[in-house]
Amino acid sequence: MKIFSLNPVGFLLALIFAAVIVYFTGPLAYAFVALLLIFLIAGGLVTRYGYDRKRELTIYEYERGWENVLANGLVPTLCAVLYVFNPAAKWAYIGSVAAIMADKFASEIGVLGGQPFALPRFNRVRFGTSGAVSLLGTLASWDGGILIGASAYFLFPGTTAWDALVISFIGLAGSIADTIVGVLEVRGIGNKATTNIACSVVGALLGFYLLGH
Repeated sequence: MKIFSLNPVGFLLALIFAAVIVYFTGPLAYAFVALLLIFLIAGGLVTRYGYDRKRELTIYEYERGWENVLANGLVPTLCAVLYVFNPAAKWAYIGSVAAIMADKFASEIGVLGGQPFALPRFNRVRFGTSGAVSLLGTLASWDGGILIGASAYFLFPGTTAWDALVISFIGLAGSIADTIVGVLEVRGIGNKATTNIACSVVGALLGFYLLGH
């Protein structure tokens, strides 16, 4: 049984993260949890998108386990915990979710077209290679950031259209950070989890320092 593309253990960990978020965010819990649900639903949809092409490239990976939930959900959950001490941490939370959403869009849509190039030399590589970029993937990444920015605009009181635009670029920046750290992954330093965590940390820091002051 898979819910939101998560296996049972992954889904259980996601529920634990959601419970922690609800406990620490009080009256705004609905907004915090809704943003995470949007990530899960949209992430599942873009993962399924282009199924035949991804199967052909042998890079289709629909079921996600606890490792993936931990890598993507740990930083947003910590930001939600910090919210009880500093309300500005909500921007760190939104920024971290924007980053992981942008990265999800980049990785799942970017493999469907355009030639990927590996950093730092921009040599051509196969689709799905960590540390690689493509025009389609970059545009898709920004789309993911836009989705979270627009969602935050409607979910979090006081969020302006300018804030939403900044959030979209924060998502893009987090995805780029994921790609840069992915260069190290290719060289045997770290793994997919560490690149995902780096992505969400960059999004959280940018969200807090650009919008939390």
